[in-house]
Amino acid sequence: MANVTVIGAQWGDEGKGKLVDWLSNRADVVVRFQGGHNAGHTLVVGDQTYKLSLLPSGVVQGKLSVIGNGVAVDPWHLLSEIEKIAGQGIVITPDLLVLADNACLILPLHRDLDQAREAAATKKIGTTGRGIGPAYEDKVGRRAIRVADLEDREALVAKIDRLLAHHTPLRAGLGLPPADGDALLAELEAIAPKILAYAKPAWLTLDEVAKSGRRILFEGAQGALLDVDHGTYPYVTSSNTVAGQAAAGSGLGPRSAGFVLGIVKAYTTRVGEGPFPTELFDEVGQHLGTVGREFGTVTGRARRCGWFDAALVRQSVALSGIAGVALTKLDVLDGLQTLKICTGYRLDGRDIGYLPAGLKAQAALEPVYEEMDGWSESTQGARTWKDLPAAAVKYVRRVEELIGAPVVLLSTSPERDDTILMRDPFQD
Repeated sequence: MANVTVIGAQWGDEGKGKLVDWLSNRADVVVRFQGGHNAGHTLVVGDQTYKLSLLPSGVVQGKLSVIGNGVAVDPWHLLSEIEKIAGQGIVITPDLLVLADNACLILPLHRDLDQAREAAATKKIGTTGRGIGPAYEDKVGRRAIRVADLEDREALVAKIDRLLAHHTPLRAGLGLPPADGDALLAELEAIAPKILAYAKPAWLTLDEVAKSGRRILFEGAQGALLDVDHGTYPYVTSSNTVAGQAAAGSGLGPRSAGFVLGIVKAYTTRVGEGPFPTELFDEVGQHLGTVGREFGTVTGRARRCGWFDAALVRQSVALSGIAGVALTKLDVLDGLQTLKICTGYRLDGRDIGYLPAGLKAQAALEPVYEEMDGWSESTQGARTWKDLPAAAVKYVRRVEELIGAPVVLLSTSPERDDTILMRDPFQD
């Protein structure tokens, strides 16, 4: 049995929540390995809808769930999420949830800095304002407060002093008052017992799981095109979102990643600013947004919508070593007479098949489209390949050819069971 790593292969919001929930039935352990509570996964189980940001999707299935060291953790948000999901009947205990003791914390001063920067910027990045970026800055600057620091008051005091030495001039430059170190210490000491109840060496827990032969599902957040190194920089998130981060962000070696499953929407969306070669501003774009209910799980912001970009997904397949994709929201294309797929770009009179790194080049890209017939029949709720219209099958097969990876799962509605399985990643 292989482990499985699930990542978004576009700009996020591809429907990972449903697929991770579906795959959790086949896994023993679910691990979040990057990002913060800017990620949003929506799970629909029967008549219940669960909206998760920090908690791994496995908690809904009662599976051992791990928040890895690669995740930036807002401890107050984590506790509020635990409380909220408890109100829906899912009780989170330390036997169910493991929080890496070497994960870095998102603090109120990170949120202040994030929001002040975005408000002051003439060219906005489009962050969620939740402090994730500044928290990762402190992590790589070696001044972050980590989960384990909550049990050592002496270390905590020293770390807060070091942190404020960096943040005080930043805040002054943005017109913010100095952060109150004593108040921060009191807040952290008050929350420490509740957070430390879940804290463990996550790498050690996962090493034991791996040696016992149990199956691990690594759950990515955001999408590969928002990767801080490989995405549309600077309009990216602040962590690595490609599959390779599953190893570094969990503490397991790279051989543990197993089958890499890329989640791909049957069209393209993104939230926030940044390049989007196939973005639509016409009635088709409105159709995709309305029928697809394209609003961010975390922020509620309307998503930008466009045609499927095979060149971008092909790039994600290469960057993450994607072995197969799960194609979601095929039903949103129902009723469109003609469909378009971007196969590459024109840039300064030449053809290219990838997204260049430079902002100027990205802005100048002209998508090259291939047209296909749409279908009038409904695909919503289809659970077998033969239930799909011939034109829909043709569309899926063409997507496979253009991205260089097979479609192993096909999702036809938000419902968990409306999924067509061509190949089980855990059996690979």
